Amino acid sequence: MERPQRITLIEGERAGALRQTAVSHIGFSVPDIAVAEKFYTRVLGMHRHSALADGAVRLGWGAGHHVIDLTEGPQGLVHIGFEVRDENGIDGIRERLDEAGIAHSPMDVGDVDDAIGEADGIVVTDPDGNTVHFHSEVRRHGENTADTGRRPIKFQHTTLGTVDVARMAAFYVDVVGFRISDQLADGRFAWLRSDRDHHTLAIVNIGSAGDIDHYSYDLAEWEDFKSWCDRLTELDVPVTWGPGRHGPGNNLFVFFDDPAGNHIELSAEMEKFYDDRVQYVPRRWTPAPQTVNLWGGQTPSWRRTSEDHI
Repeated sequence: MERPQRITLIEGERAGALRQTAVSHIGFSVPDIAVAEKFYTRVLGMHRHSALADGAVRLGWGAGHHVIDLTEGPQGLVHIGFEVRDENGIDGIRERLDEAGIAHSPMDVGDVDDAIGEADGIVVTDPDGNTVHFHSEVRRHGENTADTGRRPIKFQHTTLGTVDVARMAAFYVDVVGFRISDQLADGRFAWLRSDRDHHTLAIVNIGSAGDIDHYSYDLAEWEDFKSWCDRLTELDVPVTWGPGRHGPGNNLFVFFDDPAGNHIELSAEMEKFYDDRVQYVPRRWTPAPQTVNLWGGQTPSWRRTSEDHI
């Protein structure tokens, strides 16, 4: 059988413009808001921050910025958000969007909870039609008081599904200012960084565009995985993948689903990049099941690699 094509994603001159930007929040539409809110409260230790229009709710870990917006509707992604801590970072994104001729609008500063200084933000649509928020720095003291056996320590990264990884990577790298950490050699998966974590955003070809592949919360250490797997079992939440260790990022992981079917990852020990001290060349990993889980074992049906059938 013919082996898959090898593709190299290229970084443009604007790559790495953002170095202190972290994933911030996410919005979903779900068939039953009450069921979803109960799940995130019971399983992930969140609290309702506020009620929004049309019965929607905003959840987070107490004080500081919110993590999730839930609105009623068919399962789907409503928006993703990033906190831009880089000096003049928001203005830089605006300038690069303008230079690329990409429309954007001001973000409602009421959605920037507990801002540090004057709240600022922009809203833009990426090439797949996903709504993306970039906002200025906020306080996250609610995240810093975690009981790590009962709630994660932070929202870590988002992975978007697409049909065109190269086009999406070009937008987030060459316009927004992320960098490529790793990719699959067939060009169907790319991991992008905007701070020292190996990735704050990943992009994977799932055969459809405009939706979430999965999103991830950070745990403190390996010991937490035992507690969390036991806790999920006690709460009748099936583990769908893992525990394991990814090749790209080298992070430990375990997966489960929320009631709407969104794939949630718990992660720990992610690789760190120090772009202020050394230059890195993006790695190209073999697109095989052993890459996405170095420990082997069964891969879920929704995570396909191009060498699955070779």
